[in-house]
Amino acid sequence: MRTDSASATMRVSVQAEMKRAFSLVELMIVVAVLGIMAAIVVPQFQSYSTQAKEAVAKDSLRLLRGAIELYTGQHGGVPPGYKDDDPLTLPSASHFHQQLIVNGRYLSKMPKNPFNKRMDIKMIGNSEAFPGSATGGFGWVYQPVTKTIALDWPGTDRDGTRYYEY
Repeated sequence: MRTDSASATMRVSVQAEMKRAFSLVELMIVVAVLGIMAAIVVPQFQSYSTQAKEAVAKDSLRLLRGAIELYTGQHGGVPPGYKDDDPLTLPSASHFHQQLIVNGRYLSKMPKNPFNKRMDIKMIGNSEAFPGSATGGFGWVYQPVTKTIALDWPGTDRDGTRYYEY
């Protein structure tokens, strides 16, 4: 009789343990629900990340344009980028950097393009046309003769404005 009793107790114990565990179907349902929730939430965070990059891009352009205007006003109407402030010379990124940043009077450092993390500048000569679109190969595109600076990043923001036109 003891063997029947021990056997019955063991069966009850095994059944109790089995009821405490999750079945494979239950686990699959939980994983599916978590996947659906992630698919809903992740795009929201990506949208916020893009909005933050757009705000940084606009602010960086505001700072660069302000520094260019300030430099131009303090150097007889000659914008940064020209050697010895001579607009007849070929503009260069190294002169731009030296005049605005190294001397430390206009910018403490060159801002990064928030989309491609680049700080380099594509200089456009006096007689060249300003490019109609961005390539993403530089951080910024700048033409001293027109004091035009643009973000070198293709694509549009959530309002349909090209980043290059900020």
